Amino acid sequence: MTQTPGPEAPLSPAEQDGAFRPAHVDPLPWDALLSALETAGQPARVHGEAPAAGLTGAALDSRVVRPGDLYIALPGARAHGAAFAGAALDAGARAVLTDAAGVRLLAEAGRDAVPVLDVESVRTAAGVAAAAVYGRGLDAGPRLVGVTGTNGKTTTSFLAAALLEALGHRSGIIGTILTRAGERTVPSTLTTPESTQLHALMALMREEGVDTTVMEVSSHAVSYRRIAGLRYAVAGFTNLTQDHLDLHGSMDEYFAAKAGLFDADRTDRAVITVDGGEGPRWGLAMARAAQAPVTTLALGPAAPVPGALAEEDPDFRADWAITELTPDGLGHRFTLHHAASGRVLRASVGLPGRFNAANAALAALLVLHAVGEDQLDALEAVLDVPAGEGPFAAAVPGRMEVVGREPDAVVDFAHNPDGMVQALTSLSDARAAGGRTGRTLIVFGATGDRDVTKRPLMGRIAVDHADVVIVTDDTPHSEDPAPIRGDVLAGAREQASRAAAEGRTVLVEEVVPRAAAIRRAVELAGDADGILVAGRGHETEQDFDGVAVPLDDRVELRSALAKRATGRSQASSGGKVDPS
Repeated sequence: MTQTPGPEAPLSPAEQDGAFRPAHVDPLPWDALLSALETAGQPARVHGEAPAAGLTGAALDSRVVRPGDLYIALPGARAHGAAFAGAALDAGARAVLTDAAGVRLLAEAGRDAVPVLDVESVRTAAGVAAAAVYGRGLDAGPRLVGVTGTNGKTTTSFLAAALLEALGHRSGIIGTILTRAGERTVPSTLTTPESTQLHALMALMREEGVDTTVMEVSSHAVSYRRIAGLRYAVAGFTNLTQDHLDLHGSMDEYFAAKAGLFDADRTDRAVITVDGGEGPRWGLAMARAAQAPVTTLALGPAAPVPGALAEEDPDFRADWAITELTPDGLGHRFTLHHAASGRVLRASVGLPGRFNAANAALAALLVLHAVGEDQLDALEAVLDVPAGEGPFAAAVPGRMEVVGREPDAVVDFAHNPDGMVQALTSLSDARAAGGRTGRTLIVFGATGDRDVTKRPLMGRIAVDHADVVIVTDDTPHSEDPAPIRGDVLAGAREQASRAAAEGRTVLVEEVVPRAAAIRRAVELAGDADGILVAGRGHETEQDFDGVAVPLDDRVELRSALAKRATGRSQASSGGKVDPS
């Protein structure tokens, strides 16, 4: 069993930014920066004298500025970045990139002699400027593979990177759990870092000899133009389900943000899973909306397309489809069938859940298009291996991660309605395939400062799919945690009442803090039961209105299981059992 490390002290903003930067950057001449902005359609008005020396870095946060940087002062909802330009300049920034409002703030602060570039769209120009400072054009490398979607981005990215390594490539990852450049890893604070950090990472990847980087691309990253100045060799789509409506307002706007990744000027090719998540509606729409050439993946036979996909579009035929999906330990073995050529790829994935077979299939197709279709034979050779072997056998931290058996105990990042359905169904299916019966227990909460409409829905889903529902805190952020739990409990108790009327009993409890809720689940579980601790996955801290509380679900669950085993051993040997 893979051991999960305990919580580590989080990096400061400066430490995080520094970890992303390359060891050396050749100074970028002022005129070269002006030319890069002009070429990208972001011409700049110049204020003040040109800096005496070239630029060796770029930063959006005044706290991370290093001598030689270009400080990029963005307009914000609460304050303009130009208000912090003084601190950035005192830290050694050589110039400022901002807008007209920022220029005025600098003048009011007596900094009107500072070299300043005034542009219309600071966020777009930020990516262009960072690309010029850290890179030498789109062909500098590494080759980029992007992954977007509501659920499955992290798993797909990890599997794709593992497959690249198996094929002899040196891979990198940029994502939710960590950022890795070859052998160098640092924790991540955002699914997709800011544009300045992304371009620094590209230079770091080159220094570390990385030829292909797999990057999770969030809807926030597209909306806030964090990926400006980058181009992807191939980008993939997993699914779209309800999430982030606090930012986007509606599913249509959320969809539009995701679709922006597949513009022809952002990626050379798109691989779209057409029937992931809640069904084919959004996948088919994404395949139609993508401006780049599209390869489609379906979860059933390529021709004819069955079920809901056929109902949505009877004439649609996917390019690739998953067939012969069969249980393989806690995971699945499957075949990828290419409709046009009849070629097949056979593979197995060690992670529980049909949706993880889809993630693995998407990873395989992304890698195939990244390295070239002439590598199909090599791909088949590394994928068609016995269960528990090969690049798709490895666990992904906090993604259907098995931390114990008898009872089966799993930690997953599922933090939205569809993710919960998929995780609970996958746990039940995997256990049934192995001949294991018993109840399903779930421990979960809802995140604060996020879409409130999904909270009661998640409570109802938990009752529909589990026998014991323990509601606790996730990460409340600035909200009072009790009302968050109340919203979830309202949905759970309403659904439990309906279940009782139909003759099905579901135990619903509220337990805080979260560590106590995990211990309660282990206390209630029998050896034949299954426990899912959902919502936080790999995360090692809870945020209570700015106060960071260390907590790793995997560590707590493993500890509770070990204490249970120790207590039983002592009891059976006549020893004393610690009542705490």
